[in-house]
Amino acid sequence: MQTFIDHARAFPETVKRQPHRFARLAGEQRPQAMFISCSDSRVVPALFTGAGPGDIFELRAVGNIVPRYRPQAACAAASAIEFAVTGLGVADIVVCGHTYCGAVRALADAARTATMPMVRRWLGHTADLATAAEDLAADLAADLAADPAADLAADLAGAAQRHVLTQLDHLQSHPCVARRLATGRLRLHAWVYAVDTGQVHAARPGSDAFRPL
Repeated sequence: MQTFIDHARAFPETVKRQPHRFARLAGEQRPQAMFISCSDSRVVPALFTGAGPGDIFELRAVGNIVPRYRPQAACAAASAIEFAVTGLGVADIVVCGHTYCGAVRALADAARTATMPMVRRWLGHTADLATAAEDLAADLAADLAADPAADLAADLAGAAQRHVLTQLDHLQSHPCVARRLATGRLRLHAWVYAVDTGQVHAARPGSDAFRPL
């Protein structure tokens, strides 16, 4: 923690060397994109995108989950999406999953959240996610049954890709997103970041196939 404290104390000197840049940020924000990613400490969007202050509007949540739109439910994720799209007018939204994701693993193995009821409720936020969890568990079980020596990491990477596509589908249920998509003023992107290599794979438009950027 002391390292963070020391850096925070020294940071004003960095700002002093770029006064116009930070003064502009104080006046307004015009992010190029919204980035929905996992809360996992190993995933730092600015690190692998090169984004600086003001470049991306971030939503971090366990498992980069995007709940389906529910008009009567107060939801931090929904409010962030609405503000980014309607308030800030972002042109792109990236939903970014990652390899070795604990949330994706927990979808396949409910025992991992036995002592974390709020995490379990979040992972099962909608019926769609519950179905996704069942499908994921079945897929992993089938893979391991067919090949006991199967690479679980590779299976989970594939599961992370499927999970991201599900969240992209949920994102389109939000009215503000649907309206912008219909007028061609918004683009959606599905990414998966590899924690161990730094490589990012993206789904091709109109396809479930992920390829390196």
